[in-house]
Amino acid sequence: MNILVLCTGNSARSILLESIFNQNSDGRFRAYSAGSNPTGQVHPQSLALLGAEGHDLRDARSKSWDEFAAENAPEMDMVITVCGSAADETCPVWPGAPLRAHWGVEDPAAASEADWDTAFRTAYDILSRRAQALLTLPIETMDSAELTAHLKRIGDIQ
Repeated sequence: MNILVLCTGNSARSILLESIFNQNSDGRFRAYSAGSNPTGQVHPQSLALLGAEGHDLRDARSKSWDEFAAENAPEMDMVITVCGSAADETCPVWPGAPLRAHWGVEDPAAASEADWDTAFRTAYDILSRRAQALLTLPIETMDSAELTAHLKRIGDIQ
């Protein structure tokens, strides 16, 4: 199953969840991330945290969602948005018919540099718990309505 994790800047939350899925899914999922208005670079604290957690960083880069709308792009089965609400972020909307979920997390990159360790760790931990909740589901035997209901509940996990 291909999962696209979307946010605005694609420098922190979406990068974190992409990496969490790819590291922990044992090949069940292939995750990608993108932004509607990418910053063009992965936030250094995202890289530091992912590196400390043993994630493979070879493919970590900030990219536009246009890359995944191209004709030769992988077809997405699921799109998860991770935009938060504190800064009145506008989440991008993905066209087409993949399953959709919103797993909002406040932007750790918006924290002051002195608070980055805590903010990024909090975002990573929330996203890890949500990813783990999805990974434990028998998605291969679930219909789309049932999976959609689970995805909505997972988005409430703190």
